[in-house]
Amino acid sequence: MLPLLIMIFHLHIFSRERYIYFFLIGSLLFVPCSIPTAFAQQNPGTETPQEGTGQGMSRIQGRVYVPEPPPAPIRSEIFLDLREEMRKFVIAIAQFSRQYRNDFRVIARGGLDLLVKRGVLDDQRTSPARTYIRSLDGLIAEGIFSSLTHPEKPPSAEKQSKIMRLVNYAKINGVRVFTFDYGKSRGFIDRTHHKAKKFGFVSLVSQKKLSEISYLPTYPKRPFDENPKNILSLGQVKNFVAITNSIPFGRQDSFALKLHSTNYDMVIVDVFHGRQPLTRRAVETLKFKKVGAKRLVIAQMNIGLAASYKYYWEDRWGEGSPSFINVPLRNDPDQYYVKYWLPRWQNLIAGDTNSYLYGIIRQGFDGVLIDGLETYKFFEDGEE
Repeated sequence: MLPLLIMIFHLHIFSRERYIYFFLIGSLLFVPCSIPTAFAQQNPGTETPQEGTGQGMSRIQGRVYVPEPPPAPIRSEIFLDLREEMRKFVIAIAQFSRQYRNDFRVIARGGLDLLVKRGVLDDQRTSPARTYIRSLDGLIAEGIFSSLTHPEKPPSAEKQSKIMRLVNYAKINGVRVFTFDYGKSRGFIDRTHHKAKKFGFVSLVSQKKLSEISYLPTYPKRPFDENPKNILSLGQVKNFVAITNSIPFGRQDSFALKLHSTNYDMVIVDVFHGRQPLTRRAVETLKFKKVGAKRLVIAQMNIGLAASYKYYWEDRWGEGSPSFINVPLRNDPDQYYVKYWLPRWQNLIAGDTNSYLYGIIRQGFDGVLIDGLETYKFFEDGEE
């Protein structure tokens, strides 16, 4: 009897342990499913991973760890090389013009930094912009011997050295170099002419910006190195003059006859006389010196600024409309910086037979002076 009672007692104990054992196992199996629900109830602002969402979940020291979603992919932004866009624009202008005239001359004013390309990884390393250089026939370098803010005073030695280095590079690559400096005294004009000639350049000294000249030079009375020869190329030019505001000369024919009475080898003029373009007859008159020999007549065209008084301007245009019109100049609210890389502006300048450049060619000009090249600096500096 006693052994039977002992056996029953052991079976009873074993049954309790087994029950406890199974209870513990069941609790452990139940806990992982119940913790997220309880966590969500205590923290209503926290989402619980749901089945089928693809979100993983694991336990770390009794806490639920929900991995953070992967970071959003980095957006690839397009950064324009503003200098290269200006080079491409000038190259396109040269190619367009030579479709109609093989001997059409393309002269760049300023933008000397465009003559070289900066390294991609090291902007201190440069290489020649050969395609751009080969698109040019001539170059006007401003401020080699004096500047508008400091007339008759040379720039710093460092700045002058940089300008000369770039200008000489253009020269050795076949680009005819013209200089434009500021001053009025006879002594300064003579010295500048001799310095420029020593380097193989052709000089012009003025008191006004090239885009605002409205009178013939008072000194010298006759051009330096005046000659009776026909001028058929830029390499033959020994002197030049610019009249970019012809209104003070009176009527178109009066203006044309006034310049015809001089012997400059090359004249640079604005396409328009007031609101009207120069006629083919006026341009033809400008093409001859007083002595009867032929010379070159070059039209100025700005590709970096849009002016509200130009023929192409429409009444509804303004800042931001169309998209290529940027902010106005601080000292001239009638002129606006343009996003010169946009196709609509480029087409207006040299896109088809309705373009600005085609009108210049059709009127009989021998070439174009491209102005506004340094607009890229405005955009590089954050439009300030």
